[in-house]
Amino acid sequence: MDIDLQGKYALVCGSSQGIGKACAIELANLGANVTLFSRNKTALNSVLTELNTEQGQHHQVLVADFSLPEQVRSVINDHITDHAPYEILINNTGGPTPGLANTSDSSAFIDAFNLHLVSNHHLVQALISGMKDKQYGRIINVISTSVKQPIPGLGVSNTIRGAVASWAKTLANELGEFGITVNNVLPGATATARLDAIIEGKAKKQNIAIEQAIINEKSQIPMRRFAAPEEFAAATAFLASPAASYITGINLPVDGGRTACL
Repeated sequence: MDIDLQGKYALVCGSSQGIGKACAIELANLGANVTLFSRNKTALNSVLTELNTEQGQHHQVLVADFSLPEQVRSVINDHITDHAPYEILINNTGGPTPGLANTSDSSAFIDAFNLHLVSNHHLVQALISGMKDKQYGRIINVISTSVKQPIPGLGVSNTIRGAVASWAKTLANELGEFGITVNNVLPGATATARLDAIIEGKAKKQNIAIEQAIINEKSQIPMRRFAAPEEFAAATAFLASPAASYITGINLPVDGGRTACL
């Protein structure tokens, strides 16, 4: 099975921590030249020192605030004028603030739409020309299992993640003939700072200890544990590889079996 990424260029968003960082490290381990992209330059530079260079790769950092889509578009367009084409794009951004859909202000939906879908779209538009030229493209969106089964208490996130999933499926249909695949990877409960915040919020709301909230969360997962970010990254890296050349337009849960539907 060919999962070698040597010589390929990957842009990994939200790569200063958590899932994005794990994806960047895994892609570098497989030989890719990785560009880290988020708003926190200090954190990105720290991650940069952790990336594998044993296969002669060159890694770098880009900085923009994904809540400002025009800034993202400006940064990536300026960057690609002097950079080799990217074959791999990992769209990944921290999720919207938890809360009910019916009590959320309309501005929260607009902000989330800009943060996730519009910024993603700017990146795709900037990179697809190079992917078409190489007849190799892997666009992978890190979204949520909520596209299959809405998650209680994440009203804005459920809404926007669904929009991103439909956008991605549409792109998969449009770009397949050019050797470009578009897939969504859906993280379940993964040991990251975001999961910590969600659990703390549930513990407070239910007036229980955090330890009990963790037990409650794990009891809903058939594997009875949280995922490590590296496990999620492995699935993402496979979809980025030559081995996944005939897989496109799918939603892949990496959730330990928690999602109840097929």
